[in-house]
Amino acid sequence: MAPGNATAAAEFLLLGLLDGADVHPLLFLLFLGVYLLNALGNLTMVVVVRWDEALRCPMYYFLGHLSLVDVCFTSVTLPRLLAGLLHPGQAVSFQGCFAQMYFFVALGITESYLLAAMSYDRAVAVCRPLHYRAALTPGRCAALVAASWAVAHLHSLLHTLLISALSYPRPAAVRHFFCDMTVMLSLATSDTAAAETAIFSEGLAVVLTPLLLVSLSYARILAAVLALRSAGGRRRALSTCGAHLVVVSLFFGSVLSVYFRPSSAYSARYDRLASVVYAVLTPTLNPFIYSLRNKEVKGALKRGLGWRAASQEW
Repeated sequence: MAPGNATAAAEFLLLGLLDGADVHPLLFLLFLGVYLLNALGNLTMVVVVRWDEALRCPMYYFLGHLSLVDVCFTSVTLPRLLAGLLHPGQAVSFQGCFAQMYFFVALGITESYLLAAMSYDRAVAVCRPLHYRAALTPGRCAALVAASWAVAHLHSLLHTLLISALSYPRPAAVRHFFCDMTVMLSLATSDTAAAETAIFSEGLAVVLTPLLLVSLSYARILAAVLALRSAGGRRRALSTCGAHLVVVSLFFGSVLSVYFRPSSAYSARYDRLASVVYAVLTPTLNPFIYSLRNKEVKGALKRGLGWRAASQEW
């Protein structure tokens, strides 16, 4: 059988977060708790942003979409991770593996562009507060979100087609808890030079574009803050950006450390650890980072809880 046809009926064996055949019930409970916390926090944020009239502004429009992406992003990988902790060595079909990779990449890139849109929002709010509503109209915000989804899915489609066209051993053991691009490239038995070149060049442009936009936005914010004479004004300006800067640093830092290095430097242990940061930890922390220090979100939550309590008493 030709190598190209061998992958058609191939199965991949996901070895999970930890190598070996041992069951890890405590880790299962830990990650199950994280997953439930992720779903609760992000879905609550989606509902609150859509329900509360006080949050009808561009910043919370982007935050609502980011929360929706986060819960989907984690749902692509975490259920498989949970299954692997109780039943190591999960088999996944060729089609299922690359479908998972497609949605994982698409949602991850969507998140990066939404973070860039949120940094632009913060730059306009700090640098041009009087023109905020005029610069970020509902139509422009919707266009930014739609463009984020479109670019992400086209990018993911290209990468999935390139990597799925490679030949793989049968069966192939995947030292990861999901089908990631780096691990699939390291498993391929055919020549990956052309695929790696295309992925690295196109991926560099797509991933570094939002990072560049974030950097430019924060450069403008920093210049505007330094121009303020009042220390109180500086603190207020920076307080609106602190949460977003934490999220951006966690997300882009872990992503760049995994995807922008040659396949010869591939490390299964490091990749799994970094993947937990950007695929599990960051999406779970996002709604809490944005809400714990945000008076408007806390006020909306209190109003929502107060309305629910009043309706139950009635």
